[in-house]
Formats: sequence, structure tokens, C-alpha cells
Amino acid sequence: MQHDPVHFDPALATADATSSLSEAADTSESQDVRQKREFNKLQKRLRREAGNAIIDYRMIDEGDRVMVCLSGGKDSYTMLEMLLSLQRNAPVNFSLIAVNMDQKQPGFPEHVLPTYLEQRGVDYHILERDTYSVVKEKTPEGKTTCALCSRLRRGSLYGFAEEIGATKIALGHHREDILETLFLNMFFGGSLKSMPPKLLSDDGKNIVIRPLAYCKEADIAEYARLMAFPIIPCNLCGSQPNMQRQVVKEMLAEWNKKHPGRLESMFKAVTNVAPSQLADRDLFDFAGLEAKQAELRAGRIQALNVG
Repeated sequence: MQHDPVHFDPALATADATSSLSEAADTSESQDVRQKREFNKLQKRLRREAGNAIIDYRMIDEGDRVMVCLSGGKDSYTMLEMLLSLQRNAPVNFSLIAVNMDQKQPGFPEHVLPTYLEQRGVDYHILERDTYSVVKEKTPEGKTTCALCSRLRRGSLYGFAEEIGATKIALGHHREDILETLFLNMFFGGSLKSMPPKLLSDDGKNIVIRPLAYCKEADIAEYARLMAFPIIPCNLCGSQPNMQRQVVKEMLAEWNKKHPGRLESMFKAVTNVAPSQLADRDLFDFAGLEAKQAELRAGRIQALNVG
């Protein structure tokens, strides 16, 4: 069979190529627009949830000096950004001062946070405390270091807050942190307690706030990725395989995977406590129920007589 010769038309080829490039550009632009839209939605959601938590628990008042504790992790970076945004738009005036505690871990990149904070125009302090050596010395081989590390870090930060005149101490714990702590205390501590969004320290000197209490960890992780925060990993305890918290975290993630929405329901339960339906004698007067019953009966009888 004889085929007709194929004629090459440069003009037509150029038009086709231009059309393909235009379509590719349109697709790329569409992806950019879509990604920007998704980022804006994520950022607005985090701002809204942080703002609602601050309002619900009255975390920040007029004239507050808020010490923002930065570890160099995704949560504290996100918290700082949310507070900076709210500071610009909030109906009350408050100041922020970032504080990082250099615990003298080997290889700690001391330049990362100062560089970032200077670029963002945020006032900051670097508090140097060699808690690393203490933790390594006091923690038996094979045991997790988090409890002692947290206690030492908290004590140093509380004291420093007084020194700089901070009226509130902001920590970057999120919704999953609160739920994980609830189950850790139930499973291993025999108590029904967690991390409250707002806390008065035992000595009454400091008020701790958790502006990200309503925020999901997955949203924070995605926001941190998109913002390209200079994350500083915790080489002291971040990768310990025997951490009870990690076990609980995996358990909650599995529950949520099998039953979407379960974490939302569980967190709602933390904010909706019925003391009379539990068993804490200090929290509810079980011994006085008979007297309460008699009082109610007398009130009903009186109402009937008046009627």
C-alpha cells in the first residue's frame, strides 16, 4: 500500500507547541492558585482556633507581657506566628517576648532561633541552662528522660518569667498533646487529669496558657512544612523508642483512623465534665445527697401546699 507523503508545517507545529506551553502554564498557575488557597484556609483555621481558645479561657488581657516559649519545634513556631497575627488584630494590646532555653545539648544549633527571630523582628532572650548534663547523669540507662527534662526546663522558665516581668507564659501544646496526657495519667498515673488550656502554677506566681489547645497536630505539621520553619530536632529525647507517650500517640492515631471524628469527640469530653457522674469525693458531695434529696422533697411539698 502506498501512503501519501507527510508534509511538515512549521507554522502549525509552532502553534501546537505554543498551545501546549499555554496549557501547561495554565495548569501550573491553577496549581499555584489552588495551593495558595489551601494554605490560606489552613492558616485561617489555625488563627480562628487559637483565637477561640484565647477568648474562651481569657488567656490574654490588656497590657499582658506574654513570654512565648520556643523550643525550635513545629508547635512553638506555629504558636508564635499565631500570636503575632492575633497581636496585630486583637482588641486588646499585649506584648510578646520569645524565650528559648539552650539546654546545652551537644550539637545544638545556637544560631538558628536568633537568626529567625531577628528576621521576624521579635524580641527574644536565649536562656542558657545546662540541664542536659543533669538529665543524663540522673536518668538510669534505658529510662526515658522527658519527665526530668520537662521539670528542670519548666522550673527555669518559670523563674525567668518573673525576672523579665512576664504576666503569662505561653506553651505550644496542641489538642493531641492534651488527649495524650489524659490517657497517660489514666493508664499510668491513676488520675483523671490532663493539660488545661490555662493554669496557675502551684506557687501562684505564674499563669501558663496554651493558645493551640484547640488546634490539630496534623494542621500544625502541615503549616510548619509550608512555612518552612527551621526545625531544631530534640536530640536528647525525641527518638526514644520506649516512650509511653509515643505508644499512646500511636493508639490515638489508630483509633482516629478506624473511627474518624473520635479525637474531636474525646476532646469535647475534656471540656464537658460531669463531676456527679464520676467518683471523686473531693469534687462532688456524694455524702450529702440524702440531705439534698430531703431539701428537694421539702421544696416540692411546700410548692404543693402553696398551690
